[in-house]
Amino acid sequence: MLQMTIYLNGEQLITSCQTLWDLVQQLDLIGKRFAVEVNQQIIPKSRLTEMPIQPNDRIEIIHAVGGG
Repeated sequence: MLQMTIYLNGEQLITSCQTLWDLVQQLDLIGKRFAVEVNQQIIPKSRLTEMPIQPNDRIEIIHAVGGG
């Protein structure tokens, strides 16, 4: 698989993920509460499977952690 460099939460990452959904799965966030932003644009969860990752994308993933 083709690998590319992206920036995830400000850190350089080499990945073979092709879509945002692939990346979310790799990060083990399925079933958790999170938000995704790519190049300063918020991406709805309904579009994650169709949204390709491009080299040098700047991706921010924020996930909620419960507590009290």
